[in-house]
Amino acid sequence: MNEIIRLENVGKRYDDFQVLQGINLSVSQGEKIVICGPSGSGKSTLIRCINRLSPHDTGTITVENQDVSSKHGSANVRREVGMVFQNFNLFPHLTVLENCTLAPMKVRGLSRAAAEEQALRYLNRVHIGSQAHKKPGQLSGGQQQRVAIARALCMNPKVMLFDEPTSALDPEMVGEVLDVMTELALEGMTMLCVTHEMGFARKVADRVVFMDAGQIVETATPAEFFDHPKHARTRAFLSQISH
Repeated sequence: MNEIIRLENVGKRYDDFQVLQGINLSVSQGEKIVICGPSGSGKSTLIRCINRLSPHDTGTITVENQDVSSKHGSANVRREVGMVFQNFNLFPHLTVLENCTLAPMKVRGLSRAAAEEQALRYLNRVHIGSQAHKKPGQLSGGQQQRVAIARALCMNPKVMLFDEPTSALDPEMVGEVLDVMTELALEGMTMLCVTHEMGFARKVADRVVFMDAGQIVETATPAEFFDHPKHARTRAFLSQISH
């Protein structure tokens, strides 16, 4: 398959704290990667570096062979890479429909009619089209996160990044978001997902990447990762989350 993302010897530092060190990762088109690990291991920073929300300090990151640190590459990655955050990040004063049409109109140059038609298509795709004219505050957390996914899809991204998309949700709302993400995966979307939802990782991931202390400790298929982890640190992590 065609490579769509490559990270080579990527490092990131906050003052004296080395958040990422020597990260090497290649992602093929259509591949589903789940990134897991303990808190503070650098998981969220890693995917934020891919779309330049958090510029890396060393090494190179390319998306479709474009260096994301270049001016052109940085602009392109914002258009081609969708991001779904832990806390929704919807505009509270806009309706669901307006949240989904804003970027396509301003960045892609779509007319309002075309942007609304597209937005309704994606809102229906994530099973929330009936809420299009409500404000985010009128929706449940699970519904707001599905709106956030639809909003990202409205830019027709080639890659979707998910930063712990279910961690801010009540337990009964987690399933509805994971169901939507599973549907996207089955449709062939390239996805990198930081999550502690190990059932989702087993079901959907092509590879699981385990991080600790800013480094990739182990990369494996879900079967290998969960049933035959190679590293002691991985085994300790899996033992903790199984309890």
